[in-house]
Amino acid sequence: MRTAIIGTGVIGAAWAAGFLAAGHEVTAYDPAPGAADRLRDDVRSALETTHPEVLGRLAQLNFSGSLAEAVGEADFVQENGPERLEVKQAILADIDAAAPDSAIIASSTSGFGPSAIAASAEVAPQRIVVGHPFNPAHLIPLVEVVTARGAPEEIGERAVEVYRAIGKKPIRLRAELPGHVVNRLQAALWQEAYSLIDRGVVSVEDIDTAISYGPGLRWAVLGPLAIQHLSGGPGGMRHLLEHLGPPQEVWMHDLRQVHLGEELTEKLVTGVEEELDGRSTAALIRDRDAMLAELIALKERYPTLP
Repeated sequence: MRTAIIGTGVIGAAWAAGFLAAGHEVTAYDPAPGAADRLRDDVRSALETTHPEVLGRLAQLNFSGSLAEAVGEADFVQENGPERLEVKQAILADIDAAAPDSAIIASSTSGFGPSAIAASAEVAPQRIVVGHPFNPAHLIPLVEVVTARGAPEEIGERAVEVYRAIGKKPIRLRAELPGHVVNRLQAALWQEAYSLIDRGVVSVEDIDTAISYGPGLRWAVLGPLAIQHLSGGPGGMRHLLEHLGPPQEVWMHDLRQVHLGEELTEKLVTGVEEELDGRSTAALIRDRDAMLAELIALKERYPTLP
């Protein structure tokens, strides 16, 4: 399959590495000076972490001098431009005008819906989908796939199959929502975390410890709803909701809204700086990625887990 990568920053380079590792011929484009050299360095680094056995496939990575040339023969296009609506619309309109009629066009947008980002496309806007990855995207398998209102079902199905074929774990959203699904779930947790810090209930470090040494460990094994089911014993989710549902609802109704004003922002920034004081950011990223790679490999050893 011929894949085009438009925009070759952190996310674009991760996509390029993933498609190359799966055997795709990848053609990239980015107007930034020095982008071609940075892309090759970033892709090499990603492949050394995830698929060192296919480093030879770097020869299948091409860099075009124009967007139209990059997408002109593509079967699948992954766009990774700046997260500004007017910029996304312009880039995707250009891709739509130049890509073959049969090509699927996916955007890595973290919050915009496909109907909005495809608003300026005139050839086949319904083939423009959201294909939202998660950082570090060369390691995290999840991709959110969102199709535009009224788009043919086969558009979403094709996008899902492309991502599955390169080793990703796509989920299909049936509605367009700001932030899609996972960012909304994260936002719910951040909202309460920020509120607790703002009220002085716990420190930033305490919040991070509470999640990473508590439910975060379980969530890496099973999702939060499957974990609830197991917590219900022989009666599963039904038993748990019958007995713990009412108090859970009290907790949910007690969650607080917050405003990210100057004072709260300063509390959060200062708290993270204190938590990570003396730790190298480069070392944190290195160890995070190494542990993620080990965890993903470990998950593959337990096929009974969904």
